[in-house]
Amino acid sequence: MKIIHILTAALICLSGVSLGQVQQEHISKLELGKKKKKYFNSRDSSAIIYIDTLIMKDKSSMQFIGKTDVKLVVKYAKIGKKVFISGSGAKNNASNFDIEINLQSLGSLYVIAKGLDALNGSRTNDNGDGGKVTFRYAASGVTPQTTDKKAANYLRIDVTPGGRTTNPTTDLNQIYSRIKTAPSGLRGVPQGQIYSGSPGREGEVTLEEKL
Repeated sequence: MKIIHILTAALICLSGVSLGQVQQEHISKLELGKKKKKYFNSRDSSAIIYIDTLIMKDKSSMQFIGKTDVKLVVKYAKIGKKVFISGSGAKNNASNFDIEINLQSLGSLYVIAKGLDALNGSRTNDNGDGGKVTFRYAASGVTPQTTDKKAANYLRIDVTPGGRTTNPTTDLNQIYSRIKTAPSGLRGVPQGQIYSGSPGREGEVTLEEKL
């Protein structure tokens, strides 16, 4: 246990995150059944999660909500098909992920660090940025492939920015629709910005083998 605390403190120092902002957990075994979800949604802006044994059945997911940075270390993992690990930070931006994992079996895994689209409303944030994802897989385990999503051992890391599906025409149509359904005059028009603006920034992906 002492070793875990030392490693945690070292990671915090390296990441420049203060202790009060970090959700820290050491989980000896986490098993998610088919379509089951595990949420990490404390008020902390970052998370450092150690998992000794991780078993995720088909279409299960781990979701990090409100996390700017996520450090995830998994010593032993068995991953089913269409499994998701996703994260969202503040102001429509995606989480940044630093993942170290020993894959003993892999169907298909999707790491989702996409920026979210701006939504017109009373408080409107810009289109979000994609996250920075580093994915390190153990050399002693399964080596993921990124080309054939129908084959085994598939890994997809999505760091696309928000705002790619919106444009001035779709935004204005939404505004006109709100005006028509408003009880009187322009009360239905959101007080934030009218047009959601340019897309966010594309994220970055680093995929490497860990000896």
